[in-house]
Amino acid sequence: MSEHSGIPVSTLSKVENDRLTLTYDKLAQLSQKLQIPISDLFAETETVEAITARRSIGRLEDAVRVTTPNYDYYYLCTELRRKRMVPVLTRIRAKSLSEFGDLVSHAGEEYIHVLEGTIVVHTEFYDTVTLKTGEAIYIDSNMGHAYVAAADCDEALVLGVCSSEDETLMSSLMHMHEMDLAPPDLAEEPETRVRHLRRPAA
Repeated sequence: MSEHSGIPVSTLSKVENDRLTLTYDKLAQLSQKLQIPISDLFAETETVEAITARRSIGRLEDAVRVTTPNYDYYYLCTELRRKRMVPVLTRIRAKSLSEFGDLVSHAGEEYIHVLEGTIVVHTEFYDTVTLKTGEAIYIDSNMGHAYVAAADCDEALVLGVCSSEDETLMSSLMHMHEMDLAPPDLAEEPETRVRHLRRPAA
C-alpha cells in the first residue's frame, strides 16, 4: 500500500491503528494513486444481518379477531414475537369522524391498501383523501389519522401493515381497541383531536 500510495508505512500503520487521521491532501493523494473515488475512503463497511429464517403463514382462520364499534380487526401471523411489521386485515364500518372519535397516532409508519369498497382517510396535517379498491396510502403513523368507509358503501376491507422499531407496537395497538369499545357521543360533531397511543401501563 505504501508503494502504491507514496505514503510512508509508519503513517499508514498509525492510520490503521486509529492513532492518526490523514489530511485532505493525503486523502486526495491516496485517491489519485489508487484510482478510486475519494468518497470510497469514507464508506462504512456493510454489516450482514443474521438470517433468522422466520416464517409465518397468514390465514384468516388463524387470525386474532378484535371487534370494535368502528372496525373488525384480523391480526395475522400473531405467533411471531418482536415483529418489525404488524399485518392486519380490517373491515371498516365507521362512516364519519363523529362515529370514529379522536384521530389516532402511534409510533412508526403504516401502509393501507384498499381491498374492497371505498375509504376516506383523515389525517392531522393533510386534506381528506378518498381511496377506491386497489388504491393505497403510506403515512407516518405519528401523525393523527383515521380511516372511515365512504358514504356510498356500507363497509370497506383494507390490508394494513404497521411498522415500527418500538417492540411494544402490537400491545399499543391492542390497547387502542380497549379504548374503542366505548362508543363516542354522537349528539354533535366532536372537535378533532388526536389520541396518542403509547406503551400500556403495567
